[in-house]
Amino acid sequence: MLNYLTPNFTFAPILPEYGLGSRIWDVHGQEFIDMAGGIAVNALGHCHPVLVEALTVQAKKLWHVSNIYTTEPAQALAQRLVENSFAQQVFFCNSGAEANEAAFKLARKYARDHFGKESGKNEIVACVNSFHGRTLFTVAVGGQPKYSQDFAPLPEGISHIPFNDVAALEATVTDKTCAVVIEPIQGESGVLPATEAFLQAARKICDKSQSLLIFDEVQTGIGRTGSLFAHSRYNVIPDILSSAKALGCGIPIGAMLTTSKVGASFTPGSHGSTFGGNPLACAVGCAAFDIINSSETLNHVLSQGEKLKSELIRIGRAFDVFVEVRGQGLLLGCVLSDQYSGRAKELMQLALQQGLMVLIAGSNVIRLAPSLLLSNEDMEEALLRLQSAIKCFVNVS
Repeated sequence: MLNYLTPNFTFAPILPEYGLGSRIWDVHGQEFIDMAGGIAVNALGHCHPVLVEALTVQAKKLWHVSNIYTTEPAQALAQRLVENSFAQQVFFCNSGAEANEAAFKLARKYARDHFGKESGKNEIVACVNSFHGRTLFTVAVGGQPKYSQDFAPLPEGISHIPFNDVAALEATVTDKTCAVVIEPIQGESGVLPATEAFLQAARKICDKSQSLLIFDEVQTGIGRTGSLFAHSRYNVIPDILSSAKALGCGIPIGAMLTTSKVGASFTPGSHGSTFGGNPLACAVGCAAFDIINSSETLNHVLSQGEKLKSELIRIGRAFDVFVEVRGQGLLLGCVLSDQYSGRAKELMQLALQQGLMVLIAGSNVIRLAPSLLLSNEDMEEALLRLQSAIKCFVNVS
């Protein structure tokens, strides 16, 4: 197959053509079970009929009018987010990176507005191995040099502490800190959940230093963990939250949620997004939100997540291939045993050969982020295919 795209992606050796639910078929008719979910994006699987209908109806009405105007779909989705979160205001954009970019810019502008430029209150504290997007600002805030080192000089005033290290956080936050940003679960770096003590300490430290607490819920939000937002499990309320991925279930959309006090610093013209609040994306977002934010769906995520985790632990023990299975709801990471350390990509490729799509999170973790509507039948078949791949993996080893 000819490739006309820039070489920053290494594509898998299949060409998907269409999907339905948790299944995908390639151009040759081969079927795959999708346990990757478009990297936690396809929260309702592929081509959910309610989302198709919402997109179709809106496509016949209005596509784009720019942010000179607002639209009913944008207001309707923002209302849903506000009524079901800590926030009073929403900024729409196109991706998680843009939502985080907006969050970091807002934090710095809020500090300048309230403490003055001369205060020097502009520093951001983030976590080692965090991931917040691919813009220059977000790779600088993300604690992974492999994503940022080739693009120096980077934005300054950013510090990194070890994840879940309360003492390091206390020692690093000062009166110059404008924000602390944390992922409730570090997704890209191995599906590592934050501890309750760490998040609660972060809230107290931010309050003491008059800094803003930002939760990056791009991957964990919108039902992925069995709650609408993962932070609700910890009884900690942020000042700013970023969301994307499952928010549009495949339609590009991101959102930054905040309080009216903080949001007031985004004065007219201070920030923007040409396609932010796009009627097509917001109409689909409303339909997806209504399905996901129901007790039926969220309880399903919890029950299926427990089943899947239990079976992955069983398989891991049977083949001595996983030393740990961690995560929440339907965001799970299988940590390879020492003898297979660093070979997650190899197992992912073997799974694809067996008709199973999975993800990696670093070089040592197999990550699963399937549809929140994952059926028992699809789960069972996915596990059978995973076992087949593991048998090949172990024998090759």
